[in-house]
Amino acid sequence: MSKSTHFFGQPIYGQLINFLDKCKILRFSRQVNGERYVKSFNGWAHLVTMLYAVIMRFDSLREIEASMLAEVRKLHHLGLERVPRRSTLSDANARRPEKFFELVYRDLYNTYRDVLSSDSRQKEEKWMKRLCIMDSTTITQFSNLIFKGVGRNPKTGKKKGGVKVHTVIFANEGVPCDVRFTSAATHDSFMLIPDKFKHDEILAIDRAYIDYAKFEQLTQRGVIYVTKMKRNLTYKVISDTMYQGDQGVTVYRIQKVEFSKGETLHQARIITYYDEKRKKMISLLTNDFDMEHENIIAIYKKRWAIELLFKQIKQNFPLRYFYGESANAIKIQIWVTLIANLLLMLLQRSLKRSWSFSGLATMIRIVLMYYINLNTFFEQPEKDLKMMLMRASEPPPGESEDLSIEENSSSPI
Repeated sequence: MSKSTHFFGQPIYGQLINFLDKCKILRFSRQVNGERYVKSFNGWAHLVTMLYAVIMRFDSLREIEASMLAEVRKLHHLGLERVPRRSTLSDANARRPEKFFELVYRDLYNTYRDVLSSDSRQKEEKWMKRLCIMDSTTITQFSNLIFKGVGRNPKTGKKKGGVKVHTVIFANEGVPCDVRFTSAATHDSFMLIPDKFKHDEILAIDRAYIDYAKFEQLTQRGVIYVTKMKRNLTYKVISDTMYQGDQGVTVYRIQKVEFSKGETLHQARIITYYDEKRKKMISLLTNDFDMEHENIIAIYKKRWAIELLFKQIKQNFPLRYFYGESANAIKIQIWVTLIANLLLMLLQRSLKRSWSFSGLATMIRIVLMYYINLNTFFEQPEKDLKMMLMRASEPPPGESEDLSIEENSSSPI
């Protein structure tokens, strides 16, 4: 390994946050009055500290302070002048508006959006770049007084509150392009706003978003939607065609139907097919009458990408414990988690070596404060780790000489 790989000017963490623009970040903080009454713990210091905590998966403010104290000599390479106290970080999470972290995330996404969608290793269908996926996930780890939980109160104890994270992603990017927070009791359908989608975009959603009036608006805007049917929907059948295989078994069924509710009339297509994996018939609803049924099925199956994103975030970042009890602190931690996820996705896309996200996140945690070259190390980690172990096994300079002197002095004269 070259000398520059071992003795790099910044630790891995310092190189990772080079994706961020410090001047922009401080401007965003001032924009939302995040620098008011601040002496030293500015927006940059707050963001860098929270990112460090989230990437390292710390569960408490005490862990954050203790770990940063151990790395105090390296902090100036991160743009930090001192170790933040627990009380300082707690106050900042309560006072600095979560809108600041939202602005950081949205700017980072918009800056590197082309990088996220340009992975040549993926073979994409023609419709992939047009495909949006919408869904939500609920985090329930705090008081019902902060975010109203969903469902009835349990017989024992109190119902936990929950924040619902409503998310939209583009299938070829894999990270949220739009995020909204509500209480867990809020219905998903509020997020389906037809005016936000462009002509010729394709929207994959689950059946919680079914709304005939909004579906008709999407159709008028030239937006294609694909969703799963609810069993209790009522409609008028305009045409019905069944397609059978060689054995006379129905392979798939296509129906043209019309829904009516109040003054709203909406025509759509129902595609029913047999799912080999789940061993049952699945019915999909779409306003597209021209696309092949195989593509409609493939589009709906791509909806699973957003479920994988939620799973990836919850498995690799700390959303079981929160560093503050206020709604503002909870939202800050979720935004920082999304920023950390985006940074690691950018790193993953920049590497030629194929990494699983979990493997990359784990290795980043291990070497986060090491002074090694980020890109060189993650392209050939086995080689670099072997060299580091060899260097670690060598005795410190002067030790061998001291040992020989001791041996000579103990020998008989």
